[in-house]
Amino acid sequence: MKFKLGILDQSPIFKGKTAANAFQHTIQLAIKAEEWGYSRFWVSEHHNMEQVAGSSPEVLISHLIAHTNTIQIGSGGVMLQHYSPYKVAENFNVLSTLAPGRVDLGIGKAPGGLPLSTKALQNGNINKGKDFNERLAFLKDLIDDSVKDNHPLSGIQALPKPEKKPEIYLLGRSTNSASFAADLKVNFVFAGFLNSDEKVLQETVYSFKSNFKEGKFIVALAVLAAPTQEEAEKLAEDHKLFTLHLHDGRTLTVQSKEQVKAYEKQAEGPFEVQEKAADIIVGTPEYVKGELTRLHYLYKIDEFILHTPIRRLVERFRSFQLLRPLEITAKVESKQS
Repeated sequence: MKFKLGILDQSPIFKGKTAANAFQHTIQLAIKAEEWGYSRFWVSEHHNMEQVAGSSPEVLISHLIAHTNTIQIGSGGVMLQHYSPYKVAENFNVLSTLAPGRVDLGIGKAPGGLPLSTKALQNGNINKGKDFNERLAFLKDLIDDSVKDNHPLSGIQALPKPEKKPEIYLLGRSTNSASFAADLKVNFVFAGFLNSDEKVLQETVYSFKSNFKEGKFIVALAVLAAPTQEEAEKLAEDHKLFTLHLHDGRTLTVQSKEQVKAYEKQAEGPFEVQEKAADIIVGTPEYVKGELTRLHYLYKIDEFILHTPIRRLVERFRSFQLLRPLEITAKVESKQS
């Protein structure tokens, strides 16, 4: 197998369970992911959502690096529009000092929640997240310890300085985001589970790689593996995505009718809802591996981050186990010999 596999975990709260249960499942999955040969394990940031527990990735990362030894641990991602780039740089420099070479700093542009939590996070922030590109550029300068002499904060340092700085990844689903990442010389993660249009993927890969050949281009995908194709399809059949088309031209994608209803209560203007089947690669481990291999060869993708969105604990855990990289690699090598 020529490509690496990672996991994105949102610490979902399953029916009848608590946030404490969700975090214990995340810890167990991270430990197993390392054992199974996954390259990295990322946790997400969501606010004021009762279905997921992961609201503070940097805090959770510190716990996960203490429970693992070699696997990369990171954020998928920190929603930078809400925060001071300086504080984010300090947080991840601390993490990288605790676990040299093992910490990934994934940055997201989305709010990570609905209007109410966004207002709470940005209380008193007059810019309200509109200067995202400037924030990310400053964050990279802080991580690289290269704040320019003409910057108003020239001379500032984000301490401590780790032995190996965290790698930065911009999360996005558009060619524009990939182009910005390439210009800034940071890695890029394409959100394929939100945008499965392969023409857009092809354009995005080209836009990034043509300007930053050394950069890592990762694709995050929703996948679900089961022992049989029929069982996998049955498990995924009820999973939907809902795109909210807002009155100001923006769009927001949520994963449940409950989140649509919550947004309706918090919305400041009219919006339209578009429901569609979720973009999930569904099937046996062999089928899923075949699709990943196809994307790898077709678009020169060297790494995938896997997200399994179904809200069934045992089947979700089993899906990651069935797709474990060490077993897939062993099967490929066995066939080749």
